Amino acid sequence: MTVTPAATQMVTALVRLRAALQGAALPLELPDVAQHRAARAEMVDQLEDYVIPRIVTLEAPLLAVVGGSTGAGKSTLVNSLVGSVVTESGVLRPTTRSPVLVHNPADADWFGADRLLPDLERVHHSTHDPHALQLVPLDVVPQGLAILDAPDIDSVEESNRRLAAQLLAAADLWLFVTSAARYADQVPWDFLRQAAERSAAVAIVLDRTPPDAVETVASHLARMLAARGLKDSPLFVVTEVTLTDGGLLAPRHVAEIRGWLSELGGDAGARSAMVRQTLEGAVRSLTRRAHTVADACVEQLEAAQRLRAGADAAYDEEIRKVLAATADGTLLRGEVLVRWQEFVGTGELLRTLEAKVGRLRDRMVNAIKGKPQQAERVSVAVESSLETLIVEHAEAAAERAEASWQSLAPGQELLSDVGEELGRASRGLRRQAERAVRDWQQDVLEMIRSEGADKRTTARVLAYGVNGLSVALMIVVFANTAGLTGAEVGIAGGSAVLGQKLLEAVFGDQALRHLCERARRKLESRIRALLDEERHRYLDLLASLGIEAEAAERVRNAARAVDDLRYAGVERTHSH
Repeated sequence: MTVTPAATQMVTALVRLRAALQGAALPLELPDVAQHRAARAEMVDQLEDYVIPRIVTLEAPLLAVVGGSTGAGKSTLVNSLVGSVVTESGVLRPTTRSPVLVHNPADADWFGADRLLPDLERVHHSTHDPHALQLVPLDVVPQGLAILDAPDIDSVEESNRRLAAQLLAAADLWLFVTSAARYADQVPWDFLRQAAERSAAVAIVLDRTPPDAVETVASHLARMLAARGLKDSPLFVVTEVTLTDGGLLAPRHVAEIRGWLSELGGDAGARSAMVRQTLEGAVRSLTRRAHTVADACVEQLEAAQRLRAGADAAYDEEIRKVLAATADGTLLRGEVLVRWQEFVGTGELLRTLEAKVGRLRDRMVNAIKGKPQQAERVSVAVESSLETLIVEHAEAAAERAEASWQSLAPGQELLSDVGEELGRASRGLRRQAERAVRDWQQDVLEMIRSEGADKRTTARVLAYGVNGLSVALMIVVFANTAGLTGAEVGIAGGSAVLGQKLLEAVFGDQALRHLCERARRKLESRIRALLDEERHRYLDLLASLGIEAEAAERVRNAARAVDDLRYAGVERTHSH
């Protein structure tokens, strides 16, 4: 068997299309997503089960899949065509069953596990395993033709319905069996519509037809076929008759169908034309339907972006608020203000703020010298206030993000699937906030030590104490009084100015500005890191869905590549 370069190119393009479809994640619950998921799965199955193996083995026997509704007589027909019971039928059939493939012994090599329907295990005995394919070699089957009995397309067992659809998608020829009582049912016509859409070869068997109704029913069925684009499909009629003792139809009742199949099996040109017709239609249908999957990918991406935007907006807003609260004087209230006043002896020192820097420095030395415990109290108050502020805004962000997701159907579904409560701050946040604030306070201490390492300022830093200067710097960082009102402005603002004067006296104005900027940036960085980690509970959930921005374009490009090769093949055929 030789595979042409054109076939190799087409197989490569189809493998890429399969990979693109497999990578097209559709996890969010959007309108029609169930249909899109089913379509994507069907397309991948058809590529794996039929299209790719068939292109590589165009010389393989034509596969006629016998499909139809429950009670239409499919298995009886198959058994009658081959003259022996090879597949179970009627009330004897179990709730689950394996498909049965009957072929000429000379064609056995074509049906190995690496070819047609590769995911079905090959067996040579009767089995109820729907994941197995029972192979039955019989000399009565013409070489070049194989007949596969599929489960009912409307079976009460979902696994049987899925398998029936999978097998019909792998057929070169659909031998569709219906009955006088069931020929107008919707389910068979849904399958026949799909066959017409992809130009699949179809033959219809009208089974179990009362003799006096043959003309009426057959005429009506023929009109229905013509109206649905299947007017060229052969139509065979089998009348309602008593079965033989072996449960078969008498040979004369299936002679016309058997003769047509035998003739098809003996005509290599007719078989090849039928295979190419069905294969060409399958490829054309796949590339067309692939764009619908790509559209669904775009919808998934847009929905994910809306969910992400909702979470981002919630956390961005609360980050803005918490950073504003650390700069507008909000923190210079309550416990922090009380401890700071105790530390610097505010009452007396506020009256001397206009005094000379040297005189103020002397008073500050006397005021804070030997007060390490009071400096520690200020640090503890700052730590507690900052920690509470961060946790409160994290809680608010989580609530707002959850509310934004609850307003969207896919967000509601995601939240219901998550075991943890995303509408609350994470349980470990308080400890993390406490650690982050302490780390920031350590940053401030290190900055004071580093800035005080200069010989000119070492003595002054030692005089005031590193701890005392570090808490003064923290107060200055929080010093903008825009968030305070009334008497608070004078008290807290004056206290902050006092700290600023002290730091200027030690380090100078320029160095103080630099210290404040660095302390402020470090505080903002730690706060952002904490709340961004909280934000990522939402974003990581979205990321875990596997929705990729490039997925839709990969599917479209892969489908276009297949179409380009298909058109080129048509052009070569016409030129020959």
